[in-house]
Amino acid sequence: MRNYLAIDAGGTSTRAVLVDPSGQCLGYGTAGGGNPVSRGFESALAALVEASRKALGDTPGGVEGALAGMAGASLELPSQLFREGFRTLGLRGEVMIESDLLAAFYSGTFHDDGLALIAGTGAVGARVVDSRLDMVADGTGWLLGDNGSGFWLGREVAQAVAAALDGRGPATALTPLVLAELDITLDPQARTLGRLRAQQQLIFKVYELKAIELSRFAPLVFAVPEDAVARAIVDRAAQALAQTLVAAWEGSGASGSGASGEQLAAQPLVFGGSVLTKGGTVAAAVVERLRTATGVGSGDIAPVLVGDGVVGAAVLALKRHGIAVDARVFARIQESLAALRGG
Repeated sequence: MRNYLAIDAGGTSTRAVLVDPSGQCLGYGTAGGGNPVSRGFESALAALVEASRKALGDTPGGVEGALAGMAGASLELPSQLFREGFRTLGLRGEVMIESDLLAAFYSGTFHDDGLALIAGTGAVGARVVDSRLDMVADGTGWLLGDNGSGFWLGREVAQAVAAALDGRGPATALTPLVLAELDITLDPQARTLGRLRAQQQLIFKVYELKAIELSRFAPLVFAVPEDAVARAIVDRAAQALAQTLVAAWEGSGASGSGASGEQLAAQPLVFGGSVLTKGGTVAAAVVERLRTATGVGSGDIAPVLVGDGVVGAAVLALKRHGIAVDARVFARIQESLAALRGG
């Protein structure tokens, strides 16, 4: 029996699954971060091999081929470097490297055309055509974009609190949450050279962080839904993410060819990343923004929410080896993987 390894290599964790041509998942394993850009090649490869070894378990026979979904910047690494690391696992074929964005898309659908919007620490939108990334919008990193992402939300929260402390912005329930997160005590009477001591400590501690670490404040915006400042931040995030998705749709040339909002709504739409999948507040707001931007009626846009890209990696592993994935095979991947993961 031909079996394939499918790997979802993330920055903080790596997930691997052994899948057969029918879509039956035979084994599952996890390890630490597997992104070569953030972890370094040797550490990333070790994580991929560890997760794959766990997925293989005691399954007899070798592996026909392997596919890893990784961040876009990792795609330029020579695949033979990965293949050498997988020799000890009995790999007979090649290691294919695909975009983690494409893996996330295929975690929500088996169709080869559609749209994906991912908002975790970063944010990126894409249009998929004929099983390939046809147009990608944003995903440009914290300095150039990632609008609506966890980083973006965290930065907005920190800026709102800084403005509230010195009167440049309205008071917000986010202030005590951020100060508690940073172990700062607010004493309205304590000042240094005219500045609140709490504000001075906020400046010092925030600038101690790496820029991307501002995403630690992102969950706070959902903790106070009644707060006007928090609601405004969520609304701006939804606007930015909707704009990213529309840009991916229109930038591909779809709008120029006379594509309509109804055609957009007819496409499979996959949402991933914690900003969109946890709580649903931003996801619902993005859908509403899309309806307004495209003129699509209520209920016509229904995104599929995905937690990670491991299902999509399995779908891609089969597709890239010439195996058709239809609704039945896709459902078998989902169900058998869920059983292996214990839920």
